[in-house]
Amino acid sequence: MKIALLQLNWTVGDLEGNIKLILDGVDKAVERGAKICVTSELALTGYPPRDLLLNSDFVLRCRNAVSELSRKIPDDIALIVGGVDINHEGCGNPLRNAAWLIERGGVPRVFYKWLLPTYDVFDEQRYFEPSEECNFFVFDGVRIGVTICEDVWNDRENGTNARYGSNPLPAIMENKPDVLINLSASPFNIGKQLVREKMLSSIASKYKVPVVYANQVGGNDDLVFDGRSCAFDAQGTLIARGKSFQEDVVIVNVKSGTGKIEEDDFCEESEAWNAMVLGLHDYLAKTGFKKVVLGLSGGIDSALTAAVAAEALGPENVLGVLMPSPYSSKGSIDDSLELVQNLGIKSIIIPIQELMQNFEKALAPAFAGLSENVTEENIQSRIRGNLVMAISNKMGALLVTTGNKSELAVGYCTIYGDMAGGLAVISDLYKTLVFRVCRWLNEQGMGDVIPIATIEKPPSAELRPGQKDEDSLPPYEVLDRIIELRVEHHMSEIEIVKETGFAPEIVQGILRLIKISEFKRKQAAPGLKITSRAFGTGWRMPIACRFTG
Repeated sequence: MKIALLQLNWTVGDLEGNIKLILDGVDKAVERGAKICVTSELALTGYPPRDLLLNSDFVLRCRNAVSELSRKIPDDIALIVGGVDINHEGCGNPLRNAAWLIERGGVPRVFYKWLLPTYDVFDEQRYFEPSEECNFFVFDGVRIGVTICEDVWNDRENGTNARYGSNPLPAIMENKPDVLINLSASPFNIGKQLVREKMLSSIASKYKVPVVYANQVGGNDDLVFDGRSCAFDAQGTLIARGKSFQEDVVIVNVKSGTGKIEEDDFCEESEAWNAMVLGLHDYLAKTGFKKVVLGLSGGIDSALTAAVAAEALGPENVLGVLMPSPYSSKGSIDDSLELVQNLGIKSIIIPIQELMQNFEKALAPAFAGLSENVTEENIQSRIRGNLVMAISNKMGALLVTTGNKSELAVGYCTIYGDMAGGLAVISDLYKTLVFRVCRWLNEQGMGDVIPIATIEKPPSAELRPGQKDEDSLPPYEVLDRIIELRVEHHMSEIEIVKETGFAPEIVQGILRLIKISEFKRKQAAPGLKITSRAFGTGWRMPIACRFTG
């Protein structure tokens, strides 16, 4: 039997569009001989639907969509589609995370998700009630077990973090399935596909059953989904893998143990680049924007952001704005213009010296008797923020911010200045990773896309004469390691010092900066999630907090 994994790009809330994607995918699968078609988790709603699920009319329309599909799918096939259902038990949360089994003209059957994640970006216990019903059916003599995403992440022998007291897999295996199906909406982070494949392979070999896994693809808000739907035979051998960061219909013959394994590149730089390009493209496409504007400083962060935008939208839809001050070096201006030429994007130059003087004059009475400090530096950034926001408003182009994770972590960014914008493209890339991605990009056979001078010069905000980032921060290799251990691995100050050997006063100082910068991050633009933990929907720290250990 051939099973088709419909790896498609859903839009949250677009029921009609998602139904059309499903039906088109089914048609393609049937042409290739598939008898069972499987979507990803919550395909009908788009993932994550978040508080749309609190809208009763939306939920009703999702349920009606199931009936519509049962009228429109071809004869003699089964469609397993992710959606929602009402919790009919009268207690607990109002909804169920569901996998609907649909056959043309028949009464749909429904299977429910057992394990509801509530960590990082997930908050499913806000909406759904878990189930412990055995999800199993027979189609054309083939015995099929059904799981939904998290249901396969709690098997204690496959190396994942067991968070739950129950495990649906042994219950399903009592029915001796010929194949185990998993509908997933698994967000991307660097290195995650290798973890998924190791886990799924372990399950297949442990239970001696083929495992097929359907994941979605595309960007929805801060999350990016990389696709890479896959299948394993009963020995745990990979027999199929879908395309990465692209839509695909993956055909798996579970009886013969055959399918196509798409080539992939799991290097961190490649994964980060492809995730940012897809995330930015879909963020604009699904919010109605067609063009991007950004500030160009001559630095590596704005250079990489511009390169991502040019790839995602086409260079003709990207405007870079140069806003030199008296402290901007000629090299930075030249580097920005070289980048503009390399990428083929549009550009405009708006010097800000006169605006700085006007601000100084207007504020002179309020600042009388006070010495200069970081305030004057921040004014420069806020002047630039006003200029690019004005261009964004006038042109109907989305302003994207250019700050990286290292800066956002320690507050080296100006609220209402360089933080202004609608999407933070590289905000989950450490500064060291920004450099690596830029070097990787230049090695892809297109010449030096990012000017060499931009990569080689010491990082600087150029807000005062001779300024360099390392005047007030440790080297980025040190800074990024401390941030990573704190943010992604939840280590304490003592644990970080023990792990790294860094001076305690350096670690303590950086952890203090991370804590006191929380108010800025609460007001930052949404940022594309690239690492295992980003400063986004999965980061829930208090602002008024005294703990720093």
